[in-house]
Amino acid sequence: MQRLEVTAFLEERFPKVLAEEWDRTGLQVGPLNAPCRRVLVTLDFALSHLSALDQVDLVVTHHPLLVRPLEVVEPRTPLGQKLRALLHAGTALYALHTPYDVARGGLNDLLAEYLDLQDVRPLRPKGKLYKLMVFVPVTHEEAVAQALFSAGAGNIGKYSHCSFRVRGTGTFLPEEGAQPFLGKVGQEEHAEETRVETIVPEDRLEKVVRAMLAAHPYEEVAYDVYPLANPAELHGLGRVGVVRHPMRIAALVERFAQALRVPGPKAVYGAVEREVRRVAVCGGSAGDLVPAALQANAELLLAGEMGYHRVQEAQEAGLTVALFGHAETEKPFVGHVASLLRARFPELEVMER
Repeated sequence: MQRLEVTAFLEERFPKVLAEEWDRTGLQVGPLNAPCRRVLVTLDFALSHLSALDQVDLVVTHHPLLVRPLEVVEPRTPLGQKLRALLHAGTALYALHTPYDVARGGLNDLLAEYLDLQDVRPLRPKGKLYKLMVFVPVTHEEAVAQALFSAGAGNIGKYSHCSFRVRGTGTFLPEEGAQPFLGKVGQEEHAEETRVETIVPEDRLEKVVRAMLAAHPYEEVAYDVYPLANPAELHGLGRVGVVRHPMRIAALVERFAQALRVPGPKAVYGAVEREVRRVAVCGGSAGDLVPAALQANAELLLAGEMGYHRVQEAQEAGLTVALFGHAETEKPFVGHVASLLRARFPELEVMER
């Protein structure tokens, strides 16, 4: 197995296209075109991990090791020691960071599951939607459509396999050197075709186009891809949903702490005895999501950390905020990603730190 197979699987689940503009995600140190037998999954790559590098081929972290461009690498600094050790051991380091936070099935969906929230959606949606239109001979209409759907196209809310189709006549004249599926070289062909239209999220566009081309019988495929103004709500920062039955804030806070395996919140701002139904969650820093939480009519926001003025803004608007710590709310990353890798690659030895 190659390291590239492991990182490709992670990118499929948590696409790099979802990274925040300021983020540094993906491969940071070392080669990926090398064998992979052991992987270390950790929130941050620390000095305490250096002793394990001789037994590790790939380190998968949540937070990137290289956050900003380097002007100099000083071997005596902690960062310099880490870089030197990684390069000396030939170990690669790959950071998931904001793609894991934002993607459906990532950190914030995991936090929402801790509270069994229903009708969950992102607090701040991220990603674009595209319309794909392709002309297909009627004999291959269904095969191409199913290839599109299997690759991730055609999902609108709680509906899948969404498309619009209309029959018509396509014309073309195969020129010298062509190998047409229909017609003959030098003769204009009139073919009965179906125009298939469907919707594709940005992070699945490349995969969908590849699947469409592979399933299409034509030598040259006529298709269009164009961006849409429709909001994409498949991925995004934070989550908001409703609890099955109204619950006291104090009980929800306790339930969240137990799921995170921490003694309790570091701070709670606002009323805790009232019952609520609409709850927002966000791992790590959540200050910028206060306006989105208020707009979503959330009554409680469970998060990692938040600045003073954002807390004040939330309190004045009647939104109770419970803070559990940045690392504490992101720590589930380790067990979750490790379990995904073990399920996908049973032969891989996965270590958690």
